Parts: sequence; structure tokens; C-alpha cells
Amino acid sequence: MRVQWSRAHCGGAWVISGYDEVAFALRDPRFTVRRAARWINSGLGETAADDDARRFKRLFSRSLLFLDGRAHRRLRGVLNPGLKPADLQAQHAGITSIAHLLIDAIMADPQAAGGFDFISRFARPLPALVIAQLMGLPGRVPAQFIDWAADLAAFIGSPTPDAAQTRAAQLAMDSLCDFFAQTLAQPAELPAGSLMHGLLEAHAEGRLNRVELLAQCATLLFAGYETTRNLLGNGLLALLRHPQQWAALKAQQGQTGALRLAVREMLRHDSPVQYTGRRLLQDVPLAGQTLRRGQLAILHIGQANHDARRFRDPQRFDIGRDEGMHLSFGQGPHACLGAALTQLEAEIAFTALMQRLPTLTLGEQAPVWQDNAAYRALASLSVFF
Repeated sequence: MRVQWSRAHCGGAWVISGYDEVAFALRDPRFTVRRAARWINSGLGETAADDDARRFKRLFSRSLLFLDGRAHRRLRGVLNPGLKPADLQAQHAGITSIAHLLIDAIMADPQAAGGFDFISRFARPLPALVIAQLMGLPGRVPAQFIDWAADLAAFIGSPTPDAAQTRAAQLAMDSLCDFFAQTLAQPAELPAGSLMHGLLEAHAEGRLNRVELLAQCATLLFAGYETTRNLLGNGLLALLRHPQQWAALKAQQGQTGALRLAVREMLRHDSPVQYTGRRLLQDVPLAGQTLRRGQLAILHIGQANHDARRFRDPQRFDIGRDEGMHLSFGQGPHACLGAALTQLEAEIAFTALMQRLPTLTLGEQAPVWQDNAAYRALASLSVFF
């Protein structure tokens, strides 16, 4: 069924899995993302009223990810200029340089030819370095950032986070905001045109307050890293598991349209974000069911991307598939703000891999997946060349 009630999710939620139905819910304002406070309270229990918990809720609930309506449009308007496709083309050379430097390090390592972990050597560092560069923080992001991102992903990925997950996410958010508070205290060191410079200007002009400023900085760093690194890992795994597709893509090097379709298929085939949550603001009839006000809806993007009503032979990985857009970047008001950046990074990354490491194949060790139902993420991927 495309819309069904499940007690396995949060004690009861509507699971929406059809392509048309998920797309409808993503666009419909009656499905709200404003669920942060209730979500955090469920994990904090009796400590939800203490000062640290209140600060965490205040920061988290002011993130662009958990706002609707006028507040969401205002913050999106502040962030959007630095992430438009036309503006991002200026970053092409810088992203390409980062990709090639990472490959240089792999090729210079005498042990790497016998096998290396693609996730730790390439998929993790590339988007972390790229988003740091765009934000105006090259070389300044703390080494612990990847651990903080993992803790936030574990929390966001759980429909019912437990106390340990919530506390870990709280500490991660606190650490990120402390880092950004120190960084913003030295505005002269932020390059003009960087995302953080733009946010600081918007704050000075009164377009966002201090809490919103810190929350968007943390959101940008986390969101700019997590989805892209999952796409790189999942995409390479799909290519190497389908050698004919990998060979076909290498044969089409230089054809931008072919690479763009291939990345689109990677996103559809193994979506980095498997599902997202919404609350019902009103009763909504959908696919013969009535979803009631206040109920939780799980919008299963991964399943929608495999809806046979929308995609022919949806389980097949086909880099030449041209059947319209997947839902991995969402739709409607909350469509992924960094979609163009993720697409650009993936195109640059796979071009560099084809040029420099064309003989990449899977290693003997099986891929290891992270235990997170919301994020389709590899913990390790053994490859050799």
C-alpha cells in the first residue's frame, strides 16, 4: 500500500511510500516540519526543562530544516544567494583541486594499491573540505566535526531518539555553535562572498537574530557534508557492482549530460536520505485514507524512488535512465537548498576518479553500512586499483 498506518514507527505513524503521494506531501503545507520540540522532549524525558535542553531546543527549532512558512522563506532567502547554480560554478576549480589532492594522497600511498577505504580517504573528506571552503573556513573546521555530524545524523535519523542519542546530538550542536560563536567574533577573517560572511551581513542588517545565525551555520556545515558523502559512497558502490555501467560511464567521459544522468540515477537508486518526517496540521485525505491532524507522517523517499508506477524496472541500476526526477532532493518549499552543490561535487568527484583511478574495483571486504534507517550511509567501502 502506498499509504498505510504503522505502529512500528513512533508508536503510530502514516508511512507514505508511493512516488505521487510522497511528492504531494512534500509540497502540501498541511504537512509541517515543525516537530523539533516534541521530538527532543521524547529523548530528554525528565531533563527536558533544564537550561541546556532549552538551549538545544531553541537552536534546533530555529534551523531552516524545522521551520515552515514566513520564517522558512526569510531564512532561505538569506542562504540562497551563495548556493545558486550559477554562483556555484565559480567554485568548480576549487572543488576539482580538492578532489585531485585527495586522489594524489591515495596514489602516493604504497599500501593503497592493495586496497583502501574509499569512505575515509575520499567520500568523507571531500564534502567536508568543500563546505568549509564555501563557508569561508578552509583549514579551520575542527577535526571532531565528522563525529559531531555523525551524532546529529543519528539523532535526526531516529523517529524516536533515545536519551543517549539526544544527549550526543545536544553536545554536538553545542560544540558546533561554540565553534561558530568564536569564528563569528572575528569577522575580518571571513572572506567576502563566503556563506558565513553573507550570514553575518544578514545578522547585522537585522534579517536574522543571533540564535538563527548560529543555527544556520551549524545546519550548513552538517547538511553540506552528510548527504554528499553518502551519495559518493553509494554511487561508487553501485557503479562497481555493475561493471558494465562503470565501463559505459568511463567511455562517455566529457559528456556532461551523460554524467548528470548517471548521478541522478545514483540518487534515485540508493537515496542518501531514505525518509523524512512531517506532522499533520489538518485532516488530509490521501490514497483512500484520512490522515488526522496531529498525527505523524513518514515520507519514505527511498521507496518512492522505486515506485514501479513512476520508474520502469525500478530495482535496476541504469545510468542512462531518463524518466524524470527522483525525490532525493525533495520537492516544494523544503526542496534541498544544496541540491546544485551536491550534484556539482558528485560530477567533479566521479570525473576525477575516472581520470585518475579508472581501474577501481571492489575490494575483498564487504561494504559496511551504518545503522541509521533515515540515512543510507556506508561506514566503509573497500576498493583497490
